[in-house]
Amino acid sequence: MKELLQKVVLDNTIQSYLTVLLIILAILLIKRVLSKYLAKLMFRAVGKAGKHVARESFLNLVVQPLDYFLLLVIAIITLDQLKFPRILNVNVYRVSLKAVLDAIADGVLIFVFIWLCIRIIEFIALILEQKANQTADMTDNQLIIFFKDFFKAILVIIGILMILRFSFDQDISNLLTGLSIVGAALALATRESLENLIASFIIFFDKPFNTGDLVKVNGFTGTIEKIGLRSTRIRTMEKTYISVPNKQMVDTIVDNISLRTHRKAEIKIEIGLDATTSQLTELIEAVRNLLSAKQLEGIAVHLVDTGKNAHVVNIEYLQSVEQPMQSFLQEKQENLLQIIAIMEGMKIQMAGASTDVFVTNRSAV
Repeated sequence: MKELLQKVVLDNTIQSYLTVLLIILAILLIKRVLSKYLAKLMFRAVGKAGKHVARESFLNLVVQPLDYFLLLVIAIITLDQLKFPRILNVNVYRVSLKAVLDAIADGVLIFVFIWLCIRIIEFIALILEQKANQTADMTDNQLIIFFKDFFKAILVIIGILMILRFSFDQDISNLLTGLSIVGAALALATRESLENLIASFIIFFDKPFNTGDLVKVNGFTGTIEKIGLRSTRIRTMEKTYISVPNKQMVDTIVDNISLRTHRKAEIKIEIGLDATTSQLTELIEAVRNLLSAKQLEGIAVHLVDTGKNAHVVNIEYLQSVEQPMQSFLQEKQENLLQIIAIMEGMKIQMAGASTDVFVTNRSAV
């Protein structure tokens, strides 16, 4: 038996092959248990920050890539103890087969490691989203999504550079220098896009408006549905969907209607020219008393214009936004009806109410 185990096949003894095979089989059997144990240790390391997130969510994210990572690490370390058979070490495009296999192993290991890191970032984002959902502000959620995608992109770039360095044995310092020059050229070519990206950061941190706010910008009034990296999407009052570049949202005047404390009601009345000065004065005073009795704010009743067609009286007042819109419109209607009743009591007519039209038919004699 010992002679059989010591027999050399492809530059390695049968005992060496069996030892490597047994280690890999053992890892295959216990890798899930070992991965769950390590994942639980990582979950405990999160501490109080992850107490609102189910442990199963973390395990579902981390265990699978951790399985592959552990298996690959131990398999590569174990196989490295064997001598690569000289008969198989042929050249492939002037590169030895052993070098090709080493490069593939390094690349797969780096890929799985980056995959594991991305899953950890997703779990951290899940923790932050749980905390952000406890607040009414939706900007935090948008910011978490942005930074999650940002760091995932950074990890992918790092992974590609590591593969170039360790699998292809490339000097990445020259590559980074070249990328910086290309990045500068792209920055100049995409200056407007970069301005919108910077503006998105200003919106995220300055918070002039949030998702769900009713705003008025560039002549459009609508609800903010999404704040993106390049533009802000608004659902207008006409139910159309418009995209406004973030740079414009920062540079122009944005009226955040959702943050107003009162609604303004405006009533314009055109009175006939036959109304006397005393009637107009009495009407203005009566309307002021009517609105004051209802404890409205910002009351303004003035004769604002007169001309050959009518005297114009402008009536303004403010109501709290806590009052529903339907109730606001109903009260405005009641106020208008009461003002008309006051005018009827004072025998004041609307402009055009007593207009006489004369039709003359002149026929040629």
